Amino acid sequence: MPCLVLDERAYDLRPFLGADVSIRSIVDEWTTRLPELQKLADEGFTGTAELRLADLRPLPPLQPTGQIFQAAANYRQHVLDLLSAAEDRGDTSDGLADGDRRQNTRELLDARAAEGRPFVFLGSSHAIVGATDEITLPSDSQQPDWELELAVVIGRSGRRVAVEDALDLVAGYMIGNDLTARDALARWDAGVLGIDWLAGKNSPSFLPLGPLLVPAVHVGDPQDLHIVLAVNGTTMQNESTSDMLFGVAQLIAHISTVAEVRPGDVILTGSPAGNGAAHGVFLQPGDVIEGTITGLGTQRNVCVAETAR
Repeated sequence: MPCLVLDERAYDLRPFLGADVSIRSIVDEWTTRLPELQKLADEGFTGTAELRLADLRPLPPLQPTGQIFQAAANYRQHVLDLLSAAEDRGDTSDGLADGDRRQNTRELLDARAAEGRPFVFLGSSHAIVGATDEITLPSDSQQPDWELELAVVIGRSGRRVAVEDALDLVAGYMIGNDLTARDALARWDAGVLGIDWLAGKNSPSFLPLGPLLVPAVHVGDPQDLHIVLAVNGTTMQNESTSDMLFGVAQLIAHISTVAEVRPGDVILTGSPAGNGAAHGVFLQPGDVIEGTITGLGTQRNVCVAETAR
């Protein structure tokens, strides 16, 4: 049921926008639909029942999604934290001493931000679940990890978009938790093929989205939002989107030079510092993950063990 949410109350959009309307169909026609939504919000929903948001199970806001573009290593402190975690494990596989590794990493991050390009890969929509659904931990992974992220929803098509025009393509924003099986990323037989993103990122339920899709006009500056994630009540991630190496506009511009972005596409903008790999703690069955981003609501997911089919 597509709903518009106001002050913790939800209103069914179908009596006003048509029986066949969905959030996805609204995004597909975002330029014309947004004024209709704003008018409904301003004038109220006379004659229709209101629902308590807390009584509803939020499904993923977009069904189906378009392409899922995922930015890797896009927060400065996140990269530095992963480096420190490798040092704590005594991982010297890169052949560098600790001091050299830290200095080289800082110089590389500075160079990437100044002259480089974002690193973006594609994900599977089959990993998507809702903001309160269970997260199934794969039986063959010992290092399932959280990665709370700002998710961008595209509302207009674009190809080779300039950075200064890129935010005009955004319909709105969501919360995304782009979970990772850390021990599935690196493969001994990969060599120059690099990271196995399929195995590390796309397990079923590894991408809770929502609970809300908030129009960009009501979010403000996407580089001035606060991201907080807690596991079992302990805060693990607590960072600003200002720590991104490449901001939302830069990510959209870059992606549009490689591919065409279309309405319904989702861009995951990278995760800030505080992942499990940095803390030396990974998810276990029974763990409760709670995540918030300024103005975008709250996710609460319980982790469960994978059972044999």
